Amino acid sequence: MIAWQCITSLTQVPPGGQLIARASCPLLPDTPLINEMRRLPEIADTRFGCVPFARVTLLPDAHWQESLTESLVNALRPLLAIPASSRLIVDLTDINDTTLKQLLRFLFNQAHRLDDLGLKSNPATRVRITHIDALCLPEQQAKLEALIQQQQAIATGMIAARRLADLPGDRCTPQFVVEEAQRLCAPFPTLRCEVLDETQIAEQGLGLLQAVGQGASTPPRLLAIHYDGAENVPVRCYVGKGITFDTGGLWLKEGAGMYTMKYDMCGASGVLGLLLAVAQMALPVRMMGVLALAENAIGPDAMQPGSVARACNGMTVEINNTDAEGRLVLADAIAWAAQRHPQARYIIDMATLTGAVVKALGYELSGLMTQHDPLREALTDAGQRCGDDVWSLPLDARLKKQTDSAIADLCNTPTNNAAISASAAWLLHHFCPAEIPWAHLDISGTALWRENGRSVASGRPIPLLVEHLLGDLA
Repeated sequence: MIAWQCITSLTQVPPGGQLIARASCPLLPDTPLINEMRRLPEIADTRFGCVPFARVTLLPDAHWQESLTESLVNALRPLLAIPASSRLIVDLTDINDTTLKQLLRFLFNQAHRLDDLGLKSNPATRVRITHIDALCLPEQQAKLEALIQQQQAIATGMIAARRLADLPGDRCTPQFVVEEAQRLCAPFPTLRCEVLDETQIAEQGLGLLQAVGQGASTPPRLLAIHYDGAENVPVRCYVGKGITFDTGGLWLKEGAGMYTMKYDMCGASGVLGLLLAVAQMALPVRMMGVLALAENAIGPDAMQPGSVARACNGMTVEINNTDAEGRLVLADAIAWAAQRHPQARYIIDMATLTGAVVKALGYELSGLMTQHDPLREALTDAGQRCGDDVWSLPLDARLKKQTDSAIADLCNTPTNNAAISASAAWLLHHFCPAEIPWAHLDISGTALWRENGRSVASGRPIPLLVEHLLGDLA
């Protein structure tokens, strides 16, 4: 974990730190170098002649007020890829609230890199950020300290989710996720884990989850994580798709499309990270996170196109595409959560569900689908406040024909290949009782962060969900 403190003067830090500030920051030293750097219209950066600092970077004031395109964070990514010092001094004297949250999460997320997985025999030796000095005005300090603690807790949950998702699928099996979740939850007395193995999944009628996992040598699991931070209050439920590797099943993906399919469990890892963040913040709520875990593999027992499976709520689904497995495991998990907590305040599911949502919204926006307008509004507002935005897509009875089946209650994909993302959500809505508010988040575009042709887990939408929860408690 990266240590931090608030400071009100640069004289409070030892020499050798890396300073990042806005060009007009009033607390910068009055030196010829700083004054010259301030006159530059764009980013000014130097590692020479900047004693007592190891490096000084001044960014235009506009970067600190803009959150929509994350211009500040994007400018800092290459600068912090190889930090000049383990100590970072960051100017927070005048920054937009949303940008501040984005910046703090980005900085605390520097605690995890792919090298930390231990899969390289000779990992690169490089400087790591271990301490952050937050430069502020005296009147800002108390409010800023509370916000930093909050965003660090969120980042801690994001890192847990990222580490799990970044692991290769041959290591990160359904049972491994269960064991890792149990290990991470153990230090928190408010968290407890409940596990259904493949026998219990069958006994409790989770036929959709069973069908998806039956082709793999690593059997499926349903993991429920309970957070008891309050008594006698409605439970807030979160459901995550946990396909630990997705070959597409007998509807086999091509190699290029399969390469990043270890990340098809980012919804489940996000639920785990969310619960860990909430436990660290000790929020006064009751929550249940349900992780639907399976590997969609090819084998003698793999589900076949055209087969019909029955969910735990009794509904049957024709599986006309085995590569549309995520909505199957989600459907069972949503129905199971609703049965466990029929008075739930809401159920929110999250999943790397469709490539279609990426075509519609790109990589910056998560797709939001719900028929509950207050929940839609609350999630949208929360995304804008924290910089983890969503965009609402339609969800109504006009999609009914997309899930019609001649042989079962529903089919898992539309035969006309239209409205793929919304059609998946329309299928899912059948598994949440109408009296429980429900929302679906398609995070196929946002669950990964992409740069230079590589993808790594991003930890989204944990910031969105914590922000929404905080707003719901206010």
